[in-house]
Amino acid sequence: MMVVTPEPPVIRFGERLIQLGKIKASDLERALRAQAEINQPLGNVLVRLGMLTEQEVVVVLSRHINKPLALSGDYPETAVDDLDISINYMRSSEMLPLYEQDGELHVAMSDPTNEFAISALQMATSRSIKPYLGMPSEIRANIERLYSAVEAGGSSDEFEITSHNDDADDIEHLKDMASEAPVIKIVNQIMTQAMSMRASDIHVEPFENLLKVRYRIDGVIHEVDSPPANMTAAVLSRIKLMARLNIAERRLPQDGRIQLKAQGKEIDMRVSTVPTMHGESVVMRLLDKNSVNLDLAALGFSPENFERLQNELKAPHGVVLVTGPTGSGKTTTLYSALTQMNTPECKVLTVEDPVEYELEGINQIQANPKIGLTFSDALRSIVRQDPDIIMIGEMRDVETARIAVQSALTGHLVLSTLHTNDAASAVTRLMDMGIEDYLITSTVNGVLAQRLVRRLCPQCREPKPVLEEMDKEIGLRQYQPEGQLRLWHARGCKACGQTGYKGRSAIHEMLVMNDEIRKRVLQHADAGVIQHEARRNGMRTMYEDGLLKALQGVTTLEEVLRVAEETPNDAV
Repeated sequence: MMVVTPEPPVIRFGERLIQLGKIKASDLERALRAQAEINQPLGNVLVRLGMLTEQEVVVVLSRHINKPLALSGDYPETAVDDLDISINYMRSSEMLPLYEQDGELHVAMSDPTNEFAISALQMATSRSIKPYLGMPSEIRANIERLYSAVEAGGSSDEFEITSHNDDADDIEHLKDMASEAPVIKIVNQIMTQAMSMRASDIHVEPFENLLKVRYRIDGVIHEVDSPPANMTAAVLSRIKLMARLNIAERRLPQDGRIQLKAQGKEIDMRVSTVPTMHGESVVMRLLDKNSVNLDLAALGFSPENFERLQNELKAPHGVVLVTGPTGSGKTTTLYSALTQMNTPECKVLTVEDPVEYELEGINQIQANPKIGLTFSDALRSIVRQDPDIIMIGEMRDVETARIAVQSALTGHLVLSTLHTNDAASAVTRLMDMGIEDYLITSTVNGVLAQRLVRRLCPQCREPKPVLEEMDKEIGLRQYQPEGQLRLWHARGCKACGQTGYKGRSAIHEMLVMNDEIRKRVLQHADAGVIQHEARRNGMRTMYEDGLLKALQGVTTLEEVLRVAEETPNDAV
């Protein structure tokens, strides 16, 4: 007699998640009730309820249904050729061909158990199908990246967008315009050209009979060819759709974000819109995660300033400030300092708005005033998190400054930024904000002020001798006691786009607090007196640091004069 071994009972997906400790039984019950209402797969419901991430769902589901998982690196750089599949079918079925091998088409699917979809794909391509489980968001993003360009008339740089459901006629009309092939192509060209030209910002500005596009390259704005004025509304709507902004709202400023991958780079764009007389002015800041160099030694410090800053960063407690206007590289300097100090023995916490770059091993908090999470609110909480180093994105108000000073008094090293013109003004700014003078002298260790200057193109820069009259007027000989004095000229070549400059460097002034400066602070001296005392202590101003770099061939005298105020040759 043959003994029939009973098959093991089939374990449901929800039960497997409970067995693996991913969710609780009560979570499953709640998800099943929601699933009955919205009629979606259980995994989608768990993600929408915030119980699991999309990645956690697909990893467990892949094992549960015994289907291979399509990872991020499995998606192709270019579309698979000779496949007669419409993009609309791929979107609706959430499937994407990965590659073809030995007559078999490997396909990422959000539901690889859908036999009907697999059979339809097999008939359409005349190939056998090897299904993989993929994250729906990755499948959708790669469909847009690979196939929307073809649909839009051949542009090779397409980005993922997210539209919003709204039945209003004007919104639908704007969406229709923004989805037209010429508009998609124009917006893609604006973005890819900005990346190829190393732009840090894209400005799209509507005027009465003109839509102006400008790029900020190495700190200077350059105007480029602009789209036709009659496409203004469509171009702006396309950008707003990509940034997940409300395209129907044209009366209020909005902020959004576009994340994309193009030219082999991961680009994060911060999008800001403001209403103007003839439409909305849009500025997109490009943050290239791959190109940023968070190395203090590579930021253009002179040996003296580098040593002074390093000494302050080694202090066990106190406040170190970095000052300068918007776009002067303050955040990059702070991130570079944090990267250097980020060791297993040190806990680092930051409060930022926004978090520009994610730093591994550092706990970064995104401030969100809309929900009540301000800098001061976050600081009160993170002091109880037992940090060694605290970084505050910006001292915006007296409350934030007070908490930062109190944190320094209780044994923390605090790094932050201020918007002042020079290092000495940072001390007087704290007094103006209401911080007591004795607290400033007890906590502030040093202040670094900086500006960014364009770096001369090494391939086409040209030296020119310094006239004796110029030497006497500027006093260059004190920075180069021996040898012929030479300044450098930006000629321009193909490598630098005929500008004569390529990249940027920083000029600095490093004010270190000493007893004499503390005495001046307690006397409520103005910034000029404090700067004079700092120069007596060996501080080189930004202007003087710039002159030294001009003599070294790093930049030009014109660049130094563009960003820094001349320091009087008074008694120091």
